[in-house]
Amino acid sequence: MPARRFVLVLLFGVVLIYVPVRLFSAVVRPAGIGVSDLAAIVICTAGGAVALWCVSSFAFVGRGTPAPFAAPRRLVTRGPYRFVRNPMYIGVGLMFAGAALFYKSLLLVEYTGFFFVASHLFVVWYEEPTLRRIFGHEYEAYCSRVRRWWPRM
Repeated sequence: MPARRFVLVLLFGVVLIYVPVRLFSAVVRPAGIGVSDLAAIVICTAGGAVALWCVSSFAFVGRGTPAPFAAPRRLVTRGPYRFVRNPMYIGVGLMFAGAALFYKSLLLVEYTGFFFVASHLFVVWYEEPTLRRIFGHEYEAYCSRVRRWWPRM
């Protein structure tokens, strides 16, 4: 199991840090701040706030972290997790989308799309089966109440 956790940490490091840093080195900072740039800042800030809310929910409710080597010991269904099951990915994706808009970078738009597709596949193929194994009926009941990506209206 430790090798699997190492691979997950490495994967997240590549997807969330290494590749975006490399992509940002290829973009040009805007000369001024216009309306679209302000919208981009709002989107990026909202995404960051959602991601931080998720991390604090993992720490205070789940008694753990988003990192696989220190995962929450309790199922987190409060905070942003009461609206959708994967708000952290949504928050990070919004940060990438805001950056793409701010820098007017098609490359960052493409990476944002890649991030959302990769997140969905990771959730379906790894996270959900793992959470079902660990939390059993509690997770099944949560899944029946809360949708994966879109809140119920």
